[in-house]
Amino acid sequence: MKVQVVKSKIHRVKVTQADLNYIGSITIDEDLMDASNLIEGEKVQIVNINNGERIETYVIKGDRKSGVICLNGPAARRVAPGDLVIIIGYAYMDFEDAKSFKPQLCFPNEETNMLD
Repeated sequence: MKVQVVKSKIHRVKVTQADLNYIGSITIDEDLMDASNLIEGEKVQIVNINNGERIETYVIKGDRKSGVICLNGPAARRVAPGDLVIIIGYAYMDFEDAKSFKPQLCFPNEETNMLD
């Protein structure tokens, strides 16, 4: 049996941009992607702490050390720059393996979106 578990999480990061006219996705600073074990094109869930919205989209690589967190396309209507969000990646794995699996969690500075 397979179960879906949390694989990756960027906890409490500030939205820096919202671009309604882009095709779609979320742009994430590549340093944050590496720290949380997310890859370009991966499906993620974004949970907006400010308004409770939950959005599913996919990751686009942003410039390293930029701190960029940009919701693109229709998702841009669900956030505002300055909102705090949690970005979660999930994975399917064998039930027994999931019992001992430890997700890659990332806790950036809420003001700068940088890793301390």
